[in-house]
Amino acid sequence: MSWEKEVEEIKRRRSLSEGLGGPDKIQRQRDAGRLTVRERIAGLIDKGSFREVGQLGGVGEYDADGALTGVMPANILFGRAKIEGRPIVVQADDFTVRGGAADASLHAKLLQSEKLAGEYRMPLVRLIEGTGGGGSVKTLEKTGYTYVPEVPGWEVMVENLSRIPIVALGLGPVAGLGAGRQVMAHYSVLVRGTAQMFVAGPPVVAAVGEHRTKEELGGSSIHAQNGAIDDEAYSEEHAFALARAFLSYLPSSVHELPPRAASNDPVERRDESLISAVPRDLKMLYKIRPIVEAVVDKGSFFEIGCQHGTSVATGFARLDGYAVGVMASDPMVLGGLWTAASSRKVERFVDLCDTFHLPIIHLVDVPGFLIGRKAEEEATIRFGSRAMMAIYQAKVPICAVILRKAYGMAGSANMNHSRHKWRFAWPSGDWGSLPISGGLEAAYKSDLAASDDPAALLKDIEKRLNDVRSPFRTAEKFGVEDIIDPRDTRPMLCEFAEAAYRLLEVGEVKKGWRC
Repeated sequence: MSWEKEVEEIKRRRSLSEGLGGPDKIQRQRDAGRLTVRERIAGLIDKGSFREVGQLGGVGEYDADGALTGVMPANILFGRAKIEGRPIVVQADDFTVRGGAADASLHAKLLQSEKLAGEYRMPLVRLIEGTGGGGSVKTLEKTGYTYVPEVPGWEVMVENLSRIPIVALGLGPVAGLGAGRQVMAHYSVLVRGTAQMFVAGPPVVAAVGEHRTKEELGGSSIHAQNGAIDDEAYSEEHAFALARAFLSYLPSSVHELPPRAASNDPVERRDESLISAVPRDLKMLYKIRPIVEAVVDKGSFFEIGCQHGTSVATGFARLDGYAVGVMASDPMVLGGLWTAASSRKVERFVDLCDTFHLPIIHLVDVPGFLIGRKAEEEATIRFGSRAMMAIYQAKVPICAVILRKAYGMAGSANMNHSRHKWRFAWPSGDWGSLPISGGLEAAYKSDLAASDDPAALLKDIEKRLNDVRSPFRTAEKFGVEDIIDPRDTRPMLCEFAEAAYRLLEVGEVKKGWRC
């Protein structure tokens, strides 16, 4: 006697599960310009690699004789899969089933997917839409009682941030617990136009007198600019590509080093554009991204958070195949001044690199912290000091290349000065506690007042001080370790990357990871 009947029942139930919320709900999803949950999983992972866990979970419907007549599947799917041959865990919301609300959720599936990823040291990708298993007012009538709120498994999500890479892709409206899961990630993306994120959606917000559309309340551009998410995607397929690219630079867990990729870009390549990349006139601006592209492996720069804290560009890149983090001042934005927003961005990025053992390249042109009333209102000094703290706490090596300015506290945050200073400067280097132009007249106020020709004296003082601030004077006193031909930057950085990987240690970073 065989178990063929039961095996056929397994197939039937799986088929019912694959029907998602039914043809009408699937069509509604597509009419909104969004993929179904299984189409999303297929678009993200290596073909045929998905191994679903708990596919039979859901709410069964039975007739009077106890025979199954239908199944409402749980609105969260998860399973093991691969990206570029490397194992991952995929956790995906199904909006076609009750809009992701709690009364169609199996919270155990959400919790088990987080545990699977954390315990088995696999990156986790969340495909989020809806409340992500959050509350539904309609649920109260069914259960007959309410409860003191708690988030099942939140402690596991927190622990996972210090263990494994986590990517969150918002692929439709994301609210409540879904929004919490969206931002509790190392890399968070919303799809422009079809995905929004809010603590509570327009109907709830309207109850307090604020009437907004979904885009007005929580569109992707709002959150990409305020730093709640890292990037916008222009389509779901683009979001999948961003997730795959992000993960390619990181180890599967903190218990490994980042994978080294093959590189056809010669280590000794010297880009001629670098010799004139920084203008001689200090008042002239220049673009930082061409400099980044010129020194890293060709085509390897993956920028993160380009719309937030824009006076600093951050991202991953490769040097002779080694994965590194890149922080680069952008003088086109406020001259490269650190704002409260850019300081938070620096802190978060340094924590990310430190957690997953990526050495950091810091291309420095920092005139200092933003000053003025707005800077004080935004608590710039607090967030700037936290960014400096992150740099000093980081265990990974940091190589600083001073391109031009390094002034004040923000300029001093080019690296952790208590460790060996792997640092270079270009001949355009210009540094000090504050710019000469900003303090000259105040410092020599009495001399200028007593002079018969204050303008001539001021010009003479300025010349003398400009001679003193030559980067070569600093190098004479070993105040800067080396001044290099800008065209030698790539070879020097590749040498640093190779040496840095000799120093890296695997394991969890004790301070954890601040999202």
